[in-house]
Amino acid sequence: MTEENEQINKNKGSSNSFLKGTLILTVGGIVVKVIGFLNWIILSRVLGGEGIGLYQMAFPIYLLALSVSSAGIPVAISIITAEKRALFDYVGANRVFRISLTVLVITGLFFSLLLYFGAGLLIEYRFIRDPRAYYSLLALAPAVFFVTILSSYRGYLQGCQIMTPTAVSQIAEQLVRVGTMLIFASLLLPKGLDYAAGGASLGAAPGAVAGLLVLIYYYVRLQKQSKKDTEGQVIDRVQEPSMSIIRRLIKLALPVSLSSIMLPIVANFDLFIVPARLEVAGYTVEQATELFGYLTGMAVPLLNLSTILTASLATSLVPAISESFSLGNTKRIYQQTASAMRIANLVTIPAFAALWLLAEPISQMVYNAPQASHSISIISIGIFLLGIHQVTTGVLQGMGHTAIPVINMGIAAIFKIVLNWALTAIPTLGIKGASWATVADIGVAACLNIYYVHRYVGYAIEIKSLVKPSIAAAVMGSVIYISYDAIVSATSHIALATLIAMTFGIIVYGGVLLVIGGISESDMKQVPLIGSRVVPILRKFGLFKN
Repeated sequence: MTEENEQINKNKGSSNSFLKGTLILTVGGIVVKVIGFLNWIILSRVLGGEGIGLYQMAFPIYLLALSVSSAGIPVAISIITAEKRALFDYVGANRVFRISLTVLVITGLFFSLLLYFGAGLLIEYRFIRDPRAYYSLLALAPAVFFVTILSSYRGYLQGCQIMTPTAVSQIAEQLVRVGTMLIFASLLLPKGLDYAAGGASLGAAPGAVAGLLVLIYYYVRLQKQSKKDTEGQVIDRVQEPSMSIIRRLIKLALPVSLSSIMLPIVANFDLFIVPARLEVAGYTVEQATELFGYLTGMAVPLLNLSTILTASLATSLVPAISESFSLGNTKRIYQQTASAMRIANLVTIPAFAALWLLAEPISQMVYNAPQASHSISIISIGIFLLGIHQVTTGVLQGMGHTAIPVINMGIAAIFKIVLNWALTAIPTLGIKGASWATVADIGVAACLNIYYVHRYVGYAIEIKSLVKPSIAAAVMGSVIYISYDAIVSATSHIALATLIAMTFGIIVYGGVLLVIGGISESDMKQVPLIGSRVVPILRKFGLFKN
């Protein structure tokens, strides 16, 4: 059965079907991250530090244009589409897509042209301090239009709870983007770094077009399948007015857009506060800059990398919750929330333990900067908290409460600013204080989200659901600690010891979970491609009962 058929025949799916979408998005996300990482290494060698700096000067403006033109719209489309399809209003779901696509074509074109014709003004009025970034701004302008349109298709297909198109389009977009940016950067390098940086920026538009073509293919295929399956059905339903749909899209999307804008705002507060307070603690300007880089450029990226699965889980959860909510099925919402939280805990608890134990060797292996280990070990605690925050955000957004997570993020940001100011200036803490402030920021937002999830869903985190993954993570941690020390003593090779210890740890964690019943047969069956094949093997070992 195709994925499209699974969504059309909803009654045949289980309440945990969003797990398949989660794993698909996770695999896609990992592939995209790997491609991006390799590209960054090559591009850095082509452009050098100065060329990368020119590229980075233009990119935040591009992201801001995208945030204003389209951020939040995919979530809003996903919510309303899932709601319409849950009520078998396929005509209404298609109207939502067509109306949103029209709106996004207009906004995308407007901001694309604004960036193109406003690039000179950004240089003239010194918003961009290096005039050589002008060509990068021009090159990124067309991408705003295509990425904005692309977001509409992604939102619709995610609302249909079909996650494969998103994953495939992300990979296609990244591959084409990386290929074109490396080609154009190399070809234009003889003309100067400004042209080369512009060439690198030029890759964004072809990448977006590639991703868009993939999504259009899946969209057309889904429409053909839907038409075939609904052929002969009489459609007698009053359709929601266009302006009503637009108002709902804006109402749902605006808070999500604000949250995407809030992230760089909070990052700028960190930039203003943390280095200055480190100087108060007794560090020189150079030392403060270095320590700030350890936190924001090394520890935080590892935190985000460790939560790829929970971020994908939140994306899959939004349309699933919206579907249940539109049907008034509160029991299913509770089950989906509990299942998502359990999956998040299965991933984030061992990730926290591994990063905490191996903070120094990981910082040495990845960044060649063991001094970053203090920030990394503290930030690792945030993995568990961020997983909770992402899942609860998905639940609240799916129920249409898109403003609540944004307000909670704002409250948490205030805590972070106060703690950054107070803790970072303490000489015995320094950057550790800023690291704890970041963890507190995530923790406050997660706790506030949990409160509202309990209020609207009735779900509260059960301590017993944390016991089995915690036991397995403790055993895993012991194996990592012993094996790492043994391999380092025998070989003196830190990277090798780290990789082997982590591999042993993952195997032991999975094995212990299976033995103590932390993973059920139904969980394993949800795993795409291999789940149904692995279950009979595990039954033979007595891990699952027939």
